[in-house]
Amino acid sequence: MAKTKTVYVCSNCGADSPKWLGKCPNCGSWNSFVEEVVAKETPSPRTSSRGANLDPNGPHPTLLRDIPSESERRIDLGDAELNRVLGGGLVQGSLILIGGEPGIGKSTLVLQTVLRLKGLKTLYVSGEESSRQLKLRADRLAGDNPDCYVLCETNLEKIFAQANQLAPNFLIIDSIQTIYAENLESSPGSVSQVRECSAALLKFAKESGIPVLLIGHINKEGSIAGPKVLEHIVDAVLQFEGDQHYMYRILRSIKNRFGSTAELGIYEMRQEGLREVSNPSELLLTQNHEGLSGVAIAAAIEGIRPFLIETQALVSSAVYGTPQRSATGFDIRRMNMLLAVLEKRAGFKLVQKDVFLNIAGGLRVNDPAIDLAVICAILSSSLDIAIEPGVCLAGEVGLSGEIRPVNRIEQRILEAEKLGFSRILIPAYNLKGLDSFKGKIQVIQVRKVEEAFRNLFG
Repeated sequence: MAKTKTVYVCSNCGADSPKWLGKCPNCGSWNSFVEEVVAKETPSPRTSSRGANLDPNGPHPTLLRDIPSESERRIDLGDAELNRVLGGGLVQGSLILIGGEPGIGKSTLVLQTVLRLKGLKTLYVSGEESSRQLKLRADRLAGDNPDCYVLCETNLEKIFAQANQLAPNFLIIDSIQTIYAENLESSPGSVSQVRECSAALLKFAKESGIPVLLIGHINKEGSIAGPKVLEHIVDAVLQFEGDQHYMYRILRSIKNRFGSTAELGIYEMRQEGLREVSNPSELLLTQNHEGLSGVAIAAAIEGIRPFLIETQALVSSAVYGTPQRSATGFDIRRMNMLLAVLEKRAGFKLVQKDVFLNIAGGLRVNDPAIDLAVICAILSSSLDIAIEPGVCLAGEVGLSGEIRPVNRIEQRILEAEKLGFSRILIPAYNLKGLDSFKGKIQVIQVRKVEEAFRNLFG
């Protein structure tokens, strides 16, 4: 008879301990151990490595040169943004994980994608919503896929039984935290359940060739709930992010074994579902800020897509004793570094000033090329002088006040010219590769932040 015992498992890395620990000795995370009840079976006699018998039906070693090099067969999902993030489509036999905050639109994105798949038998397993709720959402999305099957089940063994009987071309699990296996004593959503269920689904995908898409929640730290081994098991990890108070959503690729991790897709949340944003620059620059200070336009690149974003800054006198520093959509530590560069290299005293920075549209951008736009927006608000309309900026700011070169500068210039900008400030060293560039936009090269300020404010 199996003996029941209690162990403590790290929710971050999956390490176990017989007692509770404040800090995980394996990954170093604090307060990550959770209690789980496991069943310890009677150990079977170990087989010696020397006495092991060769299984004639098992896998055998194969020379690397004898393995055929064929391109992976991909399934067109009917969504240009999702196809781009996945690397050109969904690879057969792959295991994909989509994570995001509750209510951000993960199920909506997956369901509207499923409704577009014509001629592809799909099994949608829902562990959170009833079939009636899914039907109401599908009616709102105004889609119709005659080969879409819905199964409301959380038992993994029953899901496999239905999948083997139906033989779908695409399997969706919503969500992985609600699925449980009968051979484990722990509750659904625990570390061991998430890990074992994901491993079983990976084996099912590789053996059957059916692509499996998992929907997962994220915890309060912003990472996908469950152990880190979950991200190691799957073939691709997609992060669906955005502010619920804004209309824009971003789909980022954190890990992708079949494509690039630098890609991202942009969506607009509407009443009838998510709409693909093919040209985000036009939507992010819809407001006319002529004559207003503290606004600068940056030419950013996420993945291989250039787009122009609006950086807004507000500098005011500190009402309280300690000046406030706040940034939305931008790294606060990098903003503090840029403020130090402004004070040390440019001579602008912002010690007793409150500085607030915002990236318009609710986006979060990690491109260092928007540094120049950030400091120009801050200085524009501090001096209360508006930047001339039709001016765009791109450049990374170094600690000594120099403007460092950025990648793909020609794509940034072409995007600014396409949207009607007349001038763009770029790093001087980027002009070496632009000998053959011919355009109507005026390209101004700057080497230091002082030169950029003189070009903008005189």
